[in-house]
Amino acid sequence: MTHTPPHAGHTHDHADDHDQAEILDLDAEVLAEHIASITAWLPVKADPRHILDLGSGTGAGTLALLARFPRSEVTAVDTSAGHLNRLRHKAEAAGLADRVRTVQADLDGDWPRLGAPELVWASASMHHMADPDRTLRQVHDTLAPGGLFAVVELAGFPRFLPEGAPADRPGLEERCHAALDRHHAEHMPHRGADWGPKLTAAGFTVEGERTLTVNLGPPHTETVGRYALAGLTRLRGGVAEALTSDDLTALDQLLTPDGPHSILRRDDLTVRTERTVWAARRATRRT
Repeated sequence: MTHTPPHAGHTHDHADDHDQAEILDLDAEVLAEHIASITAWLPVKADPRHILDLGSGTGAGTLALLARFPRSEVTAVDTSAGHLNRLRHKAEAAGLADRVRTVQADLDGDWPRLGAPELVWASASMHHMADPDRTLRQVHDTLAPGGLFAVVELAGFPRFLPEGAPADRPGLEERCHAALDRHHAEHMPHRGADWGPKLTAAGFTVEGERTLTVNLGPPHTETVGRYALAGLTRLRGGVAEALTSDDLTALDQLLTPDGPHSILRRDDLTVRTERTVWAARRATRRT
């Protein structure tokens, strides 16, 4: 479950892979309770025998699903070998290695053999697909008859700074978000899409939709501080060219870990975002 692309269908360099993995791990720790509430909401009456996690990243969804369904096994698919390696280590540490299979694959290409899962989970991965409609049809055909597809998407990049904080340039974080939204509109046009109609067009029946509002802190934990630092550092990398020199200077002051204006020194940090989940069913095969 992440806001830092890509982890489902595109390649990236090793440095980017490592930075993204750090944010994914922090995201999983900070928002563990919210991820668990999404898995608890899913309209599933019994533990699926086989679950497929598409764009698994470092395993936030995989581990939450294993906790929610203690008799299930999960196949985690991701394009990053590094992410899958982290996922395996987490599963081993939790004593769950025998319930996890990892598959490295680019889902924009030919799909590997993934069996016929009863539940497919795709968190913050669908909008990265080159042709999401094709992917939806592929998921529909892969699911066992009567199986459930859960699509989780972010409303946007999390916000960490309170509005109008005296130490900030007014509107700094909002301007960063506006620049990032313009970038995403050009390069990831499906980010923020309403997946309900797309799921219906692919042959699914949408059984439920839920939006989860996240608003954590203050006071914040040390992990939230590191999450904010890593997240805003990632944000800077995507919007630096669109910022004024004064905004960039203010942002860099926030991102200097040992500086007097470091975000790690602030006592007013929050984590604010929204996540929406769609639960869609493949029709049961007629007899």
